[in-house]
Amino acid sequence: MTTLSHRHPIQVVTRRTGLSADLLRAWEKRYEVVKPSRTQTGRRLYSDADIERLRLLYRATLAGRSIGHVAGLSTKELVVLARQDGEAERARGGAQMTAPAIAPDYLPGCFRAIEQLDVVGLEAILRRAVIMLSAETLIDTLVAPLLDRVGARWRDSTLRPVHGHFASVMIRRVLDRVIETATSPLATPNIVVATPAGQVHEFGAMLTAATAATEGWLVTYLGADLPAEDIAEAVTRTRARVVALSIVYPTGDSAVGYELRRLGTLLPRDVTLLVGGASSSAYRAVLEEMGAELLGDLPHLRAKLRALHDDGAAAH
Repeated sequence: MTTLSHRHPIQVVTRRTGLSADLLRAWEKRYEVVKPSRTQTGRRLYSDADIERLRLLYRATLAGRSIGHVAGLSTKELVVLARQDGEAERARGGAQMTAPAIAPDYLPGCFRAIEQLDVVGLEAILRRAVIMLSAETLIDTLVAPLLDRVGARWRDSTLRPVHGHFASVMIRRVLDRVIETATSPLATPNIVVATPAGQVHEFGAMLTAATAATEGWLVTYLGADLPAEDIAEAVTRTRARVVALSIVYPTGDSAVGYELRRLGTLLPRDVTLLVGGASSSAYRAVLEEMGAELLGDLPHLRAKLRALHDDGAAAH
């Protein structure tokens, strides 16, 4: 008998298989590759066997096969096929097959579309990326680098403000979709994500929210420029275990230091405060004084969220 602990929401499946949520749904609808069960609210739940079958199907497509040609194979047949492909790859002297590094290929097209203010072109590229890439790959190797490149070009005046605003609108749509797709009502740990008062640049917070959602956290995203009292109120209302803040610009603002200290006095002692962003290290002394954790990059955030998730599950 399969227990609930062996039923997994879609964000777990995407992380374990490398498939994006949109591509997975497309395969289910067109080819019925798996038949997940449903919660009372209609959300899909996948078994361990479903995940293994999806992993094998994805590996077969990476070897060059059409999903239409392998969707009808049994899991045992897919195992044999994967073994044969592995043997053929080793015979050619190649490395073990992994997902191709296709995300960077989207970057030049995205940037050209931004330079030309080509809404149709940029939307088409981003839509393909959302379908083809897992959420983690999409965030780490496309969205974050694209934001960095646009920001750098804006700062050196080789892009005009209109280009930055155009890119922001389009990328926000992608991140909103990632958060919506990845968030599951079955997620148990809650996280509040925001930027403190005085911090109006929110893409770091949005990347954090999207990353947390893909890691199985129930995200309450508050946006930018929030006073400490409002953030603390959201923590109380949602019973969040973690608060994640993004600090980008300005650097070394005494008002931001005050807001951080104020938040530290308002948060319950058992709530973890994570702070990242381009200017976060400027507040290291304040954060260490508060017992907050200074984050580096998105992989660091992801590792910390996984550790906190596991610690909470063990305590529960």
